[in-house]
Amino acid sequence: MVALDNAIHVTDKARTKIGELMKEAGKSDPSYFLRVSVVGGGCSGLSYKMDFDNESKPADQVFEDKGLKIVTDLKSFLYLVNTELDFSDGLNGKGFHFNNPNASRTCACGESFAV
Repeated sequence: MVALDNAIHVTDKARTKIGELMKEAGKSDPSYFLRVSVVGGGCSGLSYKMDFDNESKPADQVFEDKGLKIVTDLKSFLYLVNTELDFSDGLNGKGFHFNNPNASRTCACGESFAV
């Protein structure tokens, strides 16, 4: 199932960095994709998790954004609807950042959130 509405969006900077990381990890084969999930933990209660995977599960939600395949489990998707994944390499913080409109609060580091 490829969902188009309420997708997880990826900025150009994040897409470029993900491509570089996949290549470095030896996961540039087209069967690999970015798996994004939400797990318990962090100072606000929930944290984001990203992995490279090549095995889909029956209830996975699948998105494609300009050639990048993004997959999330259904439970995580409920927290990630319309979230944007960005990457910053600036002086104020280097790394991936989730701009999540569903989060009622986030921690100072931006790696955990609450709804």
